[in-house]
Amino acid sequence: MDHGFDLVAIGASAGGLAAVCTLLGLLPATFEIPIVIVQHRAKESLALAEVLQDCTKLKVCEAEDKMPLEPRTVYIAPPDYHLLIDDGRLALSTEDLVLFSRPSIDVFFDSAADAYGAGIIGIVLTGANSDGSKGLKKIAARGGQTIVQDPDTAEIQMMPASAQKAVRKARVLDLEEIAKHLVKLEAIHRQMAAGQS
Repeated sequence: MDHGFDLVAIGASAGGLAAVCTLLGLLPATFEIPIVIVQHRAKESLALAEVLQDCTKLKVCEAEDKMPLEPRTVYIAPPDYHLLIDDGRLALSTEDLVLFSRPSIDVFFDSAADAYGAGIIGIVLTGANSDGSKGLKKIAARGGQTIVQDPDTAEIQMMPASAQKAVRKARVLDLEEIAKHLVKLEAIHRQMAAGQS
């Protein structure tokens, strides 16, 4: 990685709406690194992007097929589709459910790790299954940054606890600490990007 970070990838399930809203609200409007959120939700769920837009000054939108990643933007995986990265763009898939979920956090993390290697920051938040653990492990193996919400601060501990067990070197932080760490990484990103210009 010689140009900063390409992506912040966040996975959340049960309890995730409140956690994601809190985390986004702690990030500045100038946060440059694109953020992609894979939140487990029902097919008929309401527009999550509209709900989260009230939590942050960053632009929030639902991911669409072939949509490019832009700075200062948060992308939400649409319900009932897996989300992937294909040549620097988002891609949608209707492949089979993974761990009873579509979108699957593991599927997105795996794809993003292949696409960006050390340029990805992977984060697992609250949730009631083990989705995200395998994907976070792959992000770590590719040299990416790995962060897990402290299970003691999560509404549902199972998902972050599973991720923490899978990736022993992951930083284990509460939501406020995650936001502060992301701001530090974003400052590094700016410095590296400036050095390339």
